[in-house]
Amino acid sequence: MKTIDELLAEGVAGKRVFVRADLNVPLADGVITDDGRIRAVQPTIAKLAEAGARVIVASHLGRPKGAPDPAFSLAPAAARLGELLGRDVAFATDTVGASAKETVAALADGQVAVIENLRFNAGETSKDDAERGAFADQLAELADVYVGDGFGAVHRKHASVFDLPARLPHAAGHLIATEVGVLKKLTADVRRPYVVVLGGAKVSDKLAVIDELLGKADRILIGGGMAYTFLKAKGHEVGISLLQEDQIPAVLEYMERAEKTGVELVLPVDVLVSTDFPDLKGKTPAVFETVDADKIPADKEGLDIGPKTRELYASKIVDAETVFWNGPVGVFEHPDYAGGTTAVAQALLDSSAFTVVGGGDSAAAVRTLGFDENAFGHISTGGGASLEYLEGKTLPGIAALEG
Repeated sequence: MKTIDELLAEGVAGKRVFVRADLNVPLADGVITDDGRIRAVQPTIAKLAEAGARVIVASHLGRPKGAPDPAFSLAPAAARLGELLGRDVAFATDTVGASAKETVAALADGQVAVIENLRFNAGETSKDDAERGAFADQLAELADVYVGDGFGAVHRKHASVFDLPARLPHAAGHLIATEVGVLKKLTADVRRPYVVVLGGAKVSDKLAVIDELLGKADRILIGGGMAYTFLKAKGHEVGISLLQEDQIPAVLEYMERAEKTGVELVLPVDVLVSTDFPDLKGKTPAVFETVDADKIPADKEGLDIGPKTRELYASKIVDAETVFWNGPVGVFEHPDYAGGTTAVAQALLDSSAFTVVGGGDSAAAVRTLGFDENAFGHISTGGGASLEYLEGKTLPGIAALEG
């Protein structure tokens, strides 16, 4: 896979360089609430601009239905990118139309432009190769060179991720090169003990990665909403907690495999429960109690791991050499249920392990809870992409850059 350093060595001055970034940031009333993904791609864009390239930045944001939708405009992301770069960033109000063509044509060496949300064009996400390819052809007309640096999208077979690199000379940006290098440390020559912490709402989202990690990890700690399917599989009452009953057979199989292969599968021993889901906007104080994980009342919902579980998980992390964490272990957005996720993050920091926070809500939690991002070994920008890599899947965006 060719790197951006090799591309820069060849010279990019005067060339139109298309950077497929991941600017899919969360917005609240048009205001960015977490700019981590923009900051992650900023070094690649800055280096290209400093080398005299005419940089065209493209990304998706949210899930518009293949047509323009103001709620998903990249305009706020373009403005924030300009602030981070300390330079003006032009903005095209379409993807391959008149505005994009005029904006790109007006770029001088070292200037940067962002084109509108790629998913405003149905060709970006189409499952039809011809439709997707036609959109990639139009994007290719805007540029001379392609740089892939949107790691959060490399698991998608989309026009700008998979088809476009085949139409232009291409290279991987700093972010993708770093992400792939980190993930290789989690799959080959892993330093042990290797501990994996998995949280999040749905166990179905993590089954494939659990399946793969049962042959690689030494310990797997389960938290978040997905834990209640495991507890139910053990025969415990879980009340009105998140539950995927259809996944219980798979969970039982994994628990049996873990026991046979010597992988320590650790479940919560106590949880915070309530009859009401917390108010995440006003964040009014929650009414809850702490109960043993096998004594959840039938009318209550588990919303965070309890203090005994926090201590247990910390004890399972402290001697680790490698830790991968994906998914919060409670409703961290509310201060009364942030204790478990805070404890996991702190345990990673207290260990001497190489620590990887696997993107998505885990990365958001680290920032929301006020931790120093630089204190972790790596914070991924792609939760889904990280998981699929660990599952052993071929990621279309990586395969395209290697081609």
